[in-house]
Amino acid sequence: MAERGARSLLSLLCLTFLYAATAVAKHADKGTAAQPFSPFWFTVEPQDTLAVRGAPALLNCSAHSDAATPARVEWKKDGTFMSLVSDERRRVLPDGSLLIAQVVHSKHNKPDEGTYQCVASIDNLGSISSRTARLSVAGMPRFTSQPVPASVRLGDSQVLACDVNPDLVPFTHWEKDRQPLELSARLVQLPTGALVVSNASEVDGGLYRCLVENVGPAKSSEETPLQIVPETGDERKLEFLVQPAAAVIKVVGTGVLLPCAVTGSPTPSVRWMFGDKLLEESGGRVELVGGGSLQITNLTEEDAGLYTCLADNSNATIEAQAQLTVQVPPQFAKRPANIYAHESMDIVFECEVTGSPPPTVKWVKNGDAVIPSDYFKIIKEHNLQVLGLVKSDEGFYQCLAENDAGNIQSSAQLIILEHGSRGVAGTAGPAPSAPRDVVASLVSTRFIKLTWRPPAEPHGDELTYSVFYSQEGTSRERVLNTSRPGEMQVTIQNLMPDTKYHFRVVAHNGNGQGESSAALRVATQAEVQVPGPAPNLQAVSNTPTSVSLSWDTPLTGNGEILTYKLYYTDKSLGNEQDVDIGSQSYTMTGLKKYTEYSFRVVAYNKHGPGVSTEDITVRTLSDVPSAPPQNLTLEVQNSKSIMVRWQPPPPGAQNGEITSYKIRYRKGTRKSEAAETTGGTQLYQLIDGLERGTEYTFRVSAITANGTGPATEWSTAETFESDLDESRVPDIPSSLHVRPLINSIVVSWTPPENQDIVVRGYTIGYGIGSPHAQTIKVDYKQRYYSIENLDPSSHYVITLKAFNNVGEGIPVYESAITRPQSVPDPTPMLPPVGVQASVLSHDTIKVTWADNSLPKNQKITDARYYTVRWKTNIPANTKMKTANTTSLSYMVTGLKPNTLYEFSVMVTKGRRTSTWSMTAQGTTFETIPSSSPKDVTVVSKESKPRTIIVNWQPPSEANGKITGYIIYYSTDVNAEVHDWVIEPVVGNRLTHQIQELTLDTTYYFKIQARNSKGMGPMSEAVQFRTPKTSNLPVKPGSNQPPPDNFGTAVGKPGTGNGENHILVIVIIISVGAFTIIVVVVGAFLCTRRTTSHQKKKRAASKSSNGSHKYKGNSKDLKPPDLWIHHERLELKPMDKSPEPNPVMTDTPIPRTSQDITPADSGLDNNPHLQQRRNSYRGHESEDSMSTLAGRRGMRPKMMMPFDAQPPQPVISAHPIHSLDNHHHHYHMGSLASPTRSYLYHQGSGHLRPHACATPISHLDRVDSTESVRNTPSAEPLPPATASSQASCPSELLADPEGSYHGSSTTEEEPSYSTNLPPHRPAHPHPHAHPLKSFAVPAIPANSHPSYESPALPSTPLLTQTGPPSHPHVVKTASIGTLGRTRTPMIVTVPNAPDVPETSKMLEDVDSSH
Repeated sequence: MAERGARSLLSLLCLTFLYAATAVAKHADKGTAAQPFSPFWFTVEPQDTLAVRGAPALLNCSAHSDAATPARVEWKKDGTFMSLVSDERRRVLPDGSLLIAQVVHSKHNKPDEGTYQCVASIDNLGSISSRTARLSVAGMPRFTSQPVPASVRLGDSQVLACDVNPDLVPFTHWEKDRQPLELSARLVQLPTGALVVSNASEVDGGLYRCLVENVGPAKSSEETPLQIVPETGDERKLEFLVQPAAAVIKVVGTGVLLPCAVTGSPTPSVRWMFGDKLLEESGGRVELVGGGSLQITNLTEEDAGLYTCLADNSNATIEAQAQLTVQVPPQFAKRPANIYAHESMDIVFECEVTGSPPPTVKWVKNGDAVIPSDYFKIIKEHNLQVLGLVKSDEGFYQCLAENDAGNIQSSAQLIILEHGSRGVAGTAGPAPSAPRDVVASLVSTRFIKLTWRPPAEPHGDELTYSVFYSQEGTSRERVLNTSRPGEMQVTIQNLMPDTKYHFRVVAHNGNGQGESSAALRVATQAEVQVPGPAPNLQAVSNTPTSVSLSWDTPLTGNGEILTYKLYYTDKSLGNEQDVDIGSQSYTMTGLKKYTEYSFRVVAYNKHGPGVSTEDITVRTLSDVPSAPPQNLTLEVQNSKSIMVRWQPPPPGAQNGEITSYKIRYRKGTRKSEAAETTGGTQLYQLIDGLERGTEYTFRVSAITANGTGPATEWSTAETFESDLDESRVPDIPSSLHVRPLINSIVVSWTPPENQDIVVRGYTIGYGIGSPHAQTIKVDYKQRYYSIENLDPSSHYVITLKAFNNVGEGIPVYESAITRPQSVPDPTPMLPPVGVQASVLSHDTIKVTWADNSLPKNQKITDARYYTVRWKTNIPANTKMKTANTTSLSYMVTGLKPNTLYEFSVMVTKGRRTSTWSMTAQGTTFETIPSSSPKDVTVVSKESKPRTIIVNWQPPSEANGKITGYIIYYSTDVNAEVHDWVIEPVVGNRLTHQIQELTLDTTYYFKIQARNSKGMGPMSEAVQFRTPKTSNLPVKPGSNQPPPDNFGTAVGKPGTGNGENHILVIVIIISVGAFTIIVVVVGAFLCTRRTTSHQKKKRAASKSSNGSHKYKGNSKDLKPPDLWIHHERLELKPMDKSPEPNPVMTDTPIPRTSQDITPADSGLDNNPHLQQRRNSYRGHESEDSMSTLAGRRGMRPKMMMPFDAQPPQPVISAHPIHSLDNHHHHYHMGSLASPTRSYLYHQGSGHLRPHACATPISHLDRVDSTESVRNTPSAEPLPPATASSQASCPSELLADPEGSYHGSSTTEEEPSYSTNLPPHRPAHPHPHAHPLKSFAVPAIPANSHPSYESPALPSTPLLTQTGPPSHPHVVKTASIGTLGRTRTPMIVTVPNAPDVPETSKMLEDVDSSH
């Protein structure tokens, strides 16, 4: 039974140590059992201890062993064994622990403080050493700073100092009014011992002191009062009361408190950044305490990094940073294992450890350090190799690993097996004799090849051989076995050059090991003398892309140096390259800027390469960055500040250490710039002090010690017109999504649609069946939250409310049922994180994310893919779209402009998928409307047949906020776009009136929408025909009959008698004869006066109107040009010298086109004007009217200013009816002067001078496809016009040749003319059209009744108006201020008025045609 157990043990050992099993089987003596391994380890090891002077201290240590004699425990202090035989104060207890009865510690005598280690030994077996432990002695409590009297405002924070010895902080606590102070989230004790009081209240006032107890004699600080004072509301500077240390080191598994307390007014908010991400509180492990300090418990390696405390209020932002390093104590990844081996064998003890910082490893044999030598070598970083075992190598080997976080040890036993007596046959048969003729057939510098012949007495067929060799002068022999039976040669490598070795060969058969051959003494050859290392290798960087190297000739070498090979390595890549050099210096060019390179040199002679020099490292010089910073983003904070954020340039383009960043910004498109500079590690800057509602552009450039690199492209942001409103609660969140899991529900949401109300945060309520069981508040920037610790298969109701300082808003509700607890599916993938949506254009958004299941370099090496889904944030549109990609970003195209989209990402790998990630949002940019206004309708206004109302609906694809519309109308549907009359509409109104259209005429209407990006397409033309007659009655109170009843009957039928018939006939004949004579004389005189003008104007009429012949019947007339808001304006001939005492007046302007009514007050009461009107009609019916077709080719587009802001003045001018009407004498005195004209004020008989403010410095002559625009002069105004406040367009200038004439000049009306300014051309442009300007209509006086007169068939577009006493009645057109209904107001216009936005809109329209 014993023999069977021994065989089983031997078989197990052979399987464990495969490489030694063959040797054991071949060389072990028959029937001999191997010595078993002895269990020997520490059950308790000493730990770091803080002792108190004069008190006892105990260091525990205990070892376990199955040996017959117990282990003997000894102690080392600072690496030296302690002698405790006669020491009464220190002794070893029976279990091995060290007891120090009374710790001695003084300033100059510290015998007990140090590093301790216990060593357990068993005779004839070996020794093992424990881990090391540090014994520290606490000093006397000393306060380096004590609390001082302080005051704190209500709701503010304060810090009470109490700095003691660092090792006594755990024994420090606070008292208030001599009572122990209970710490809370509001009252926090810092790692230094200081106390932070945050969100102070009245109960915090009192007397405070800190105490050090339970470590020797107790000691307290001075008692100091803390006074609570009321908040005054005055602004106070934002500053840190306490901030974290720049570098903090903690061990994994422990906790850390990063202090951050801030004071200031307005009350600041404190948040923490981890790297470049906002740090969120999670599950009680990460939380904010003490008003801003960050506390993290149970630290992990992932918690290491840069933490930034950000404090900001509406006035300033400050920050403090701390680098947290998390150390990990050493841990064994692979422990050394017990080994059986024979003498002369080579063995390896393996030991793999992990930790941070990387641990250092040392080996100990039987308590003594192993010193590396030719036979004890450290290989593969931590493994111990023992070459040529000897019996004395037996014992316990320990691997000790240590770093700053701790130290550990693990041991293994080595047992050397016996071979038995050489040459003595075993019970199974004889062993072979010694091999014969052992010779060194090949001898080199570092290897020897041995050959031999088989033994004379092999005693078997399949012999194997072992070659034993040792260096002369040493007793340690090594062995090398042949690889297969019958092989009689072997090559021994890794020998030393020019060294003597002894070799012997032993054969093995089935019975065991045979006799050894005689020792053979062989010396390796001396190594060929190749060059030694080149001394004095130096490398200096001259430029950012070159390094100069030099070296000296090697001191050793056999012959002439043929060449040198320079090896260089880019340390960032690790690939080594080489270049051949014929001299002892070289300049390496084409290197990367600010990059670390290593260089080494190898000299070559005729024997080959020599010994390499040691690597030297040099970094190329820095340079200005070659690329701009990345990912520039602008975040508007309020009406006066914008947060600018960016990322550093790519690492390969930084070309040095970034010392700072420069932010340049400017207002609008101005060339003047302002600049701010930040620190090299700061990747954001708050730009404040900006103007409200103003557009700013920003760009950022990186700065190194060499200068400033290229800047980013200009990015634009506009400050808010006004700060957000906090006078009311926020609106309801726009969406709420829930994703139930087994024990949690992930809630995500989007903010309220009304972004003008302040949101301070969100309140989440949840519970089973009711949302009021639990309440959680989160930050206003947070968009998701995971509700944990829920019950499976339960119905939860969830509510979300936005809140601010006024209160909570309207909640949004959602319900979800948690998933049932079931057999888990394959472990789901982690969802992607950091999903971001970057808007690139009006239809493209780039979605990017990170994958925590990938390595840190985020390189995808497996067959995973990602699914991106998106939808618009419109509740009615729940349709999702998806796309797959294998990269960490995806470009989503084909989106709708000006639309908010939500994106989320899922990862799939094989059958495993993740949940959907948190959503990211992005709103596409606006673009011009892609569809025209729809449902365009035109209706006639009741009781006003010459006024129509245009109605429409917004375009279905507005692609942005509609800022206005333009109505085009014409009588020719095929006319060019620039020949249509346009009516602008400001804002989003969907109806508009157009007045004074021609009766019985077909009009065509089109509408075009506009947003901030430009104009959209026009709608299809809508046809409308105005009524045939006005059917308007004569207003009561008229003393004149209708115009059709021009003749007045002397008597009525049936009222006379026969006696009067003859008298009547005589009277009629007499009157008729007299009338004929007067008419003939008058015609003769008029003919002589106007003959020259008649000839000239008839020729002009023929050239202008072609072959068209006008007839007296008004029905045959073509419709004239379309005028907008037609009113009458009296034109008074004027000379250069105005009247001696002109009466100045401001013309009241009606604010809407609907307010303008015909002012015919008193017209029919004046016989002279009545006659003039009939005369006017008669003239026009003959040859004064021109058709649309006749004028279309000569009309440029009309400039129609209208206001979108405060009301602007309306341009006024005198109309010019026709180029070919010789009856219309328009006097040059009024048309040529750009600075003054005269308006006749209705209701009075006085002339009122009307001045135009802005003189025209030049007149642009353009083709018919462009507008004639004003160019304001920078020269000062003439004295006569300095008080004028009306704007005069350039179209008011007329032709100096007198080709424009008044409508009905008589003999009593003298003709006036003036010379034009010298800079005007002598003739008008052939394409210039007189119908460009719009007059300000005069409002009739209340003292005169007004009448509506029937439309004149010869002047369908012009309604006449004028005072009863003045002979001159001229027609004008006007545009009032659109979209507003106000009472008339006095025109007060600045001398240099700003161009309103709507005018710019029309200019854009013009330029697009």
